[in-house]
Amino acid sequence: MPDRLPDDLRDRAAAIRLAVFDVDGVLTDGRLWYSEEGRELKAFHVHDGLGLKRLLANGIEVAIITARMSHLVTERMAELGVAHVYQGQKDKLACLQLLCDALQLPLQQVCYTGDDLPDLRAMLATGLPIAPANAHPWVAERARWQTRHNGGEGAAREVCDLLLHAQGLTNAELAHWL
Repeated sequence: MPDRLPDDLRDRAAAIRLAVFDVDGVLTDGRLWYSEEGRELKAFHVHDGLGLKRLLANGIEVAIITARMSHLVTERMAELGVAHVYQGQKDKLACLQLLCDALQLPLQQVCYTGDDLPDLRAMLATGLPIAPANAHPWVAERARWQTRHNGGEGAAREVCDLLLHAQGLTNAELAHWL
């Protein structure tokens, strides 16, 4: 994370109280794996998981909004302590608006990380739309910020680190681990 962020990005990231992530293509590499028995498999990056946990520990809410249904997502998010998990969401913006109403948060205090067209409306409604490095070009060009890492390879951790840095929590985070 650079010491000096552009003012607009720093200000937007400093205001975030809810970080929302898509799953396939953001928390995973986007590939769909199936076993011989037809069971779905997913791989999650451990760095992303720790980033999500550190957001929660620092008072930043975390939510998952995904169009697909997956028991693996349910299990992984429970393991990380993520309470706001919305699967099978065809209208991600409507889901996001309901969540923000429940949390009494304006959309300007939300960042949304998505990689493809189903994420676009929800992303663009938030104060900080983010795309991973391997996002579809139509999504990437509309994001306010793009990670250096691909989805499933640490992109979500970059988002978490950006938020913690912009909110002045980097030193406290490092001290926690030293």
